[in-house]
Amino acid sequence: MRWREGRRSENVEDRRGMRVSRGVVGGGIGTIIIALVAMYFGVDPTIILNQGVQTESTSVTPSFNGQPREQDNELADFVSTVLADTEDVWHEIFRRMGRTYEEPTLVLFTDAAESACGFAQSAVGPFYCPGDHKVYIDLSFYHDLKERFQAPGDFAQAYVIAHEVGHHVQTLLGISRKVRSAQEGLGETEINRLSVLQELQADCLAGVWAYHAGRTRNIIEEGDIEEGLNAAASIGDDRIQMQSSGYVSPESFTHGSSQQRVQWFRHGIKSGDLEDCDTFSAN
Repeated sequence: MRWREGRRSENVEDRRGMRVSRGVVGGGIGTIIIALVAMYFGVDPTIILNQGVQTESTSVTPSFNGQPREQDNELADFVSTVLADTEDVWHEIFRRMGRTYEEPTLVLFTDAAESACGFAQSAVGPFYCPGDHKVYIDLSFYHDLKERFQAPGDFAQAYVIAHEVGHHVQTLLGISRKVRSAQEGLGETEINRLSVLQELQADCLAGVWAYHAGRTRNIIEEGDIEEGLNAAASIGDDRIQMQSSGYVSPESFTHGSSQQRVQWFRHGIKSGDLEDCDTFSAN
């Protein structure tokens, strides 16, 4: 990626090096959201859900725990640049729609963070919290992306950010609220099916960003698209389940299979049109 000449976003909240300690965690929707994110990255969600069954409120005390690692500083610079590029793309798309794009904040953290969706440890991977319009990421995840998921490359890293920003776009457009409303009273299988459609749409929206970023700012180099598609395939539910448990359970998918994720990310890259990312109406 040709990213070094790009502008840096002012919407990065750097919490690296801050130690977060807590008391007993309260249960609720925040815990469930983080558990779903954990499932996405192959983490046993019961680890998180079991932490959230108490009734006392969360107590978080941040304290400084040393400087961020020097080797992460360039990666943080990269993340800030990609975030800025998503801002530019979505501002223009929303302007054409006659709307105003509200920029999300990206939080860099180490080991654990407190969000409006609950307490999260780095093991859950990057996630977007609609409650505070923030994307959370521990930069150590990129090591896992390269080593565990076998998805190296800067464009693979950019795809992760663009996907989470896609969830922010869904929130601004009211899609996330409609999905949550539609899930009320449904069984687990149907809840998961709607979750998959929402996640696949976020993949498509990440592709829409890539389409415009490549054409208006020429940041995409040869091999970048392949890196992104490889990342999408590497974190499909089927591949993660096979790695973690040795078998695949499609009815428990929450983000989509590798094939589905690649298909919708590629669809967004080819189209560049938000209207073509309606996974809910697609056959």
